[in-house]
Amino acid sequence: MDSLAFARHLRKNQTDAETLFWQEVRNRRFKNLKFRRQVSVGRFTVDFLCESEKLVVEIDDSLHEDKKDYDAERTKVLNTHGYRVIRFTNADIYEDIIAVLDRLFDFVGME
Repeated sequence: MDSLAFARHLRKNQTDAETLFWQEVRNRRFKNLKFRRQVSVGRFTVDFLCESEKLVVEIDDSLHEDKKDYDAERTKVLNTHGYRVIRFTNADIYEDIIAVLDRLFDFVGME
């Protein structure tokens, strides 16, 4: 499966946490920033991308506990391409989406 087909597959099969986050940021609902979901960046497909802020938002499930080294390498590569990466867990999204958005707001550094 090529990267475009893979991204389409992920968009059609996003997790419940990704769906909840997407509802908060789609259509410029979050600080008038344009987010896209499941976007290819180099060899990776990122969960959410805001190109104007060079921002990648990753939402990790419990399986990522075993992928810390992979995630660290992935973040390092994305950083070398000029992207800042912020990660949230599914639990973060489910438990307090407002706190997630507050952390994202602080991370973006908007006034």
